[in-house]
Amino acid sequence: MSSGTTTPERLTTPAERTAWRRLVVVFALTQTVGYGAMIQAFTALLSPMAESLVASRTEIAAAATISTLVGALAAVPVGQLLDRYGGRALMTTGSAIGALAVVLWSQAHTLAQLYLAFVLIGLALAMSTYEAAFAVLVATSDAHRRDGAIVTVTMICGLATSFYYLLAGRLEMRLGWRTTLVVLAAVLVCTAVPLHLWAVPGRSAHMQRITRHTGVPVGGALRDRRFWLLVVAFVAQSGSTSAFLLLMVSYFRDIGHSAATASALPITVGAAQIGSRLALAPLARRFGMVTVTAVSFAVQGLGLALLPLAGTALPFTMACVVAFGLGYGTSVVARPSIVADAFGVARFASIIAVMTVPIALSRASAPLAAAWLGDWRFLVVMGAAALVAALALLMSVSTNG
Repeated sequence: MSSGTTTPERLTTPAERTAWRRLVVVFALTQTVGYGAMIQAFTALLSPMAESLVASRTEIAAAATISTLVGALAAVPVGQLLDRYGGRALMTTGSAIGALAVVLWSQAHTLAQLYLAFVLIGLALAMSTYEAAFAVLVATSDAHRRDGAIVTVTMICGLATSFYYLLAGRLEMRLGWRTTLVVLAAVLVCTAVPLHLWAVPGRSAHMQRITRHTGVPVGGALRDRRFWLLVVAFVAQSGSTSAFLLLMVSYFRDIGHSAATASALPITVGAAQIGSRLALAPLARRFGMVTVTAVSFAVQGLGLALLPLAGTALPFTMACVVAFGLGYGTSVVARPSIVADAFGVARFASIIAVMTVPIALSRASAPLAAAWLGDWRFLVVMGAAALVAALALLMSVSTNG
């Protein structure tokens, strides 16, 4: 396999190190408010939106599918812009579009209006959330700092956004779902827009850093068998994850948990993510990132497949949700790390963007399929998908390209 490498350049000045630390802190905050407003709020508000708009949950869930498809269409051009110009203008603009889209969402009275808002949300997610943030971190971090930076951002974001389910649920009970979204949009525009403009490197700083790195061109990655095994793995796991994240609150309510319990259970996912990400680096050093990730995907699959047996038994339910959170928490860190290790940094954003397209299609279709299945069957199917992801990763370990 053609392997990408990074040069051993380091952050050599105090100013560079300070700017890098500031960027990590800023991303931890902006990714939290971005995902909280545009993703977690949707899950928590799905049921009241369906009632207000007199629509089925499947029709409402289609809005998330639309946003994901738009993100897939935007992924490759966004990746090319990130490689060429850096992230400051792109992420700042994306955050502003996201805030506007959430306001439009709050004013939707028909499905057409809801879907239009989620077209903009899909574009905003592609421009301003994890995919863009990871590309910026990979370009600005030394190899030995890269995984730590991604772990820090995702660990904080993973826990903090899990509280958005509870926050949005509580706000909805007091203010209604429309006013709740206006509040979340205000938080987004007042934090992510100015912070991205302040902390994300501009074009000149980006070019100074990216010239210190090497990497495989996009065409070389596409000819590598390992790339396609990674695609299979992350496509299957991402579909499994997105379906459960979107429907878990509704599922827990449907089987008999109270609304408060159903809204609070996702906090368990956040706690599990923290545990998996804290353990990931030392385990990856000992066993390899790919192997550790494959095991975590297998645990996720088993947790989802066994969840229907839990019923309303809270301890068993929490154990299954923790198993899901372990796989989810690992995947967010593992994909950029594995791709950067395999194919280098110089064209990282473009390569991972190509991978993002089928992943986004999986994220778009899996929740619809799960909503159509409706009951416990969606958990078994999505658990099986996570097991397929684990197998594909294990196959990639012995692939030489």
